[in-house]
Amino acid sequence: TDLYIRDEQKIVFYTALYHALIHPNLLQDVNGQYPAMESDRILTAKGDRYTVFSLWDTYRNVHQLLTLVYPERQLQMVRSMLDMYREHGWLPKWELYGRETLTMEGDPSIPVIVDTWLKGLRGFDVELAYEAMRKGAVLPGAENLLRPDNDDYLSLGYVPLREQYDNSVSHALEYYIADNALSRMAEALAKDAEVKGQKEKARRYKEDARLFYNRSLGYKHYYSKEYGTFRPILPNGEFYAPFDPRQGENFEPNPGFHEGCAWNYTFYVPHDVKGLAQLMGGKKVFVDKLQRVFDEGLYDPANEPDIAYAHLFSYFKGEEWRTQKELHRLLQKYFKNAPDGIPGNDDTGTMSAWAIFNMMGFYPDCPGEPSYTLSTPVFDKVTIRLDAEVWGRGQLVIETERPSDDSLYIREMELGGKRLSHFRISHQELVEGGKLRFVLR
Repeated sequence: TDLYIRDEQKIVFYTALYHALIHPNLLQDVNGQYPAMESDRILTAKGDRYTVFSLWDTYRNVHQLLTLVYPERQLQMVRSMLDMYREHGWLPKWELYGRETLTMEGDPSIPVIVDTWLKGLRGFDVELAYEAMRKGAVLPGAENLLRPDNDDYLSLGYVPLREQYDNSVSHALEYYIADNALSRMAEALAKDAEVKGQKEKARRYKEDARLFYNRSLGYKHYYSKEYGTFRPILPNGEFYAPFDPRQGENFEPNPGFHEGCAWNYTFYVPHDVKGLAQLMGGKKVFVDKLQRVFDEGLYDPANEPDIAYAHLFSYFKGEEWRTQKELHRLLQKYFKNAPDGIPGNDDTGTMSAWAIFNMMGFYPDCPGEPSYTLSTPVFDKVTIRLDAEVWGRGQLVIETERPSDDSLYIREMELGGKRLSHFRISHQELVEGGKLRFVLR
């Protein structure tokens, strides 16, 4: 049976990899021609032109997977995104065959481009990329395709509920994530400018870094002490009432939240987990409440906002076992070799990329931050072939020593032969280490 289980897990893993690599896909014809973004013009691509950017989904993990394993493809996808900006004046939100569908919310190109750059991929016009990202972040709402409610967001620090079923809270939470990523990018570009002796440029980038970082903390406005969750705010500044934090389950319409209830969004601040815990009353309150989400069936495995909830336990020393336990349970329950072997829609590879990373034992839980949270791998050995020209080595090996098939919790870890005591590591540490070893108990 153990052999059977292992084979089943391999089937699940490689099926997920197949799914994750279907999109984005090539747009150009054999002669290089493709329809320009939001236009009737036909242009000829230099290199490959990609399409089907379901970015509200894929900014969380698909592009991080591509960056690690297929960096040349990822780079070409970023170039395609910048070409869309050149042709249409905007980075994509949800592009489909040269058309902007404006599906879902937020400013999801930003974390993708920032993550790519911060991991060290070069070969795209970074100044143009920054100009494009900044445009969506600062323009007033009436002129802003990506952030139509930007006036409220910039003046208040949050987006109030102006219509019964607008998605105001969901919109703002996405903007906070994008702005945090943008602040990281501005910081990196400030350092580059300083090295080149471009003081004025460095100063401007530093100013932006501060501005966008401060904006990314506006999520605190939405926290309702009464309910212990995020809650919509009315234009007069008061919390929306009557309020039910469970309304919105199973995709029912819900004031302020898109495709989910308040519980699916309340821990959705990946860039300031410790700050959110403080807001809630400290580590214990945070951990207990997050555990409740799993114990009481408030977690939605089939949609993106709470997709990284299980990883948040690992931000707190002594609680990492909860991440390991929940991920093991979720993988077993929702990913199997059967007709319903994936939770809901794959969202162009997002559910699959979630499974791939977690089955290997690491996951990029904060979009725009080049780091991973470690957890128990499903396999005893995983070898990832790397592009040596990009990453400086030809492979990454993840080995797991398990005393028995029931062993679930991590006893110790090593990276590059050195003892590892923390459960979050940077992308650079991972690829430079080359070998990640887990010993379970």
